[in-house]
Amino acid sequence: MTTTRPGPRERLVEAARDLTYTHGVHVGVDAILKKADVARRSLYQHFGGKDGLIAEVLRSHPTHARYTAVMDEAGDDPRARVLAVFDELEAITQRPGFHGCRYTTADVALTDPAHPAHAEVRAFKDGLHQLFAAELARYGHPDAEFGADQLLVLVDGTLAHGVTRPDAHPALAARDMADMLLDRGRTGR
Repeated sequence: MTTTRPGPRERLVEAARDLTYTHGVHVGVDAILKKADVARRSLYQHFGGKDGLIAEVLRSHPTHARYTAVMDEAGDDPRARVLAVFDELEAITQRPGFHGCRYTTADVALTDPAHPAHAEVRAFKDGLHQLFAAELARYGHPDAEFGADQLLVLVDGTLAHGVTRPDAHPALAARDMADMLLDRGRTGR
């Protein structure tokens, strides 16, 4: 049985995905190239440079699919689907090696407003907003768009707080707040 080694493009993405999560987006190119076991030329051929690679890491990361899968595993009830996200965040924030949200971390660390990663962060957050808004609309929330904004604040807060105070179990607090948001949604703001 022969195993096919991934190509340089895939190895670069995987190496950058691991290293930028563990060490931040300012990790050196040489470290990425060494971990990927590729020549510098491959980086420029496939991504035009490190900025393009970081943008691809964010674009190709399966985080949005994971949110959808968690919701699907919770069944068809919109309330259960939304609350399942916070149950999953509890598990995620308690894992060894948790370093927060890769999207928010990249967005904050990259100060150049023209960096292509910013568009990927925005696309991810907009997609998550749409996912929550759809669930809230199915639930009958009177302002699904605003409710989705509130849920995103809870998710972002959970992921940030999970880095600084994991023992406080921020996902459990956020889940309780999401539960209240859902209750209030039935009765209006």
